[in-house]
Amino acid sequence: MAENAAGLFKSDNPKFIMDFAGILKVLPHRYPFLLVDGIIAFEKEKSIVGQKNVSFNEPFFAGHFPNEPVMPGVLQIEALAQISCILVALSFPEETAGKRPAFAGIEEGRFRKPVRPGHVLTLKGELEKYRRGFAVVRARAEIDGELAAEAIIKASMI
Repeated sequence: MAENAAGLFKSDNPKFIMDFAGILKVLPHRYPFLLVDGIIAFEKEKSIVGQKNVSFNEPFFAGHFPNEPVMPGVLQIEALAQISCILVALSFPEETAGKRPAFAGIEEGRFRKPVRPGHVLTLKGELEKYRRGFAVVRARAEIDGELAAEAIIKASMI
């Protein structure tokens, strides 16, 4: 088992420093709305890298779109927001304990490449600002190193 950088959770998967079990302890989200499968890298108060394995079995593909499945942009942004909240929770555990994340805003959201079944979405976040439970995170989603989506995520722990 590898222990994550925060020293809080362990993972049986050597690919992740935090797997879904650890994520479930940090985020209130559950299937089908939990959009982060694991954490690959974490640097306290600085950055995080996570992963979402996009499967054809995702419930949204049934209607978006049946003949040409594409992960909705709003769910890509949600995945970036979730990775941002994990970054904040692990960076400031004493301030965020017992609180849940609330999406406070999005700026500069852009979609560059369609996300399809079989893609591995790498989710990256860099903490730009944190003050009194309010965070600003510059986030991006990549597929094989190519930019798929990006946004500035604003979140509050309430």
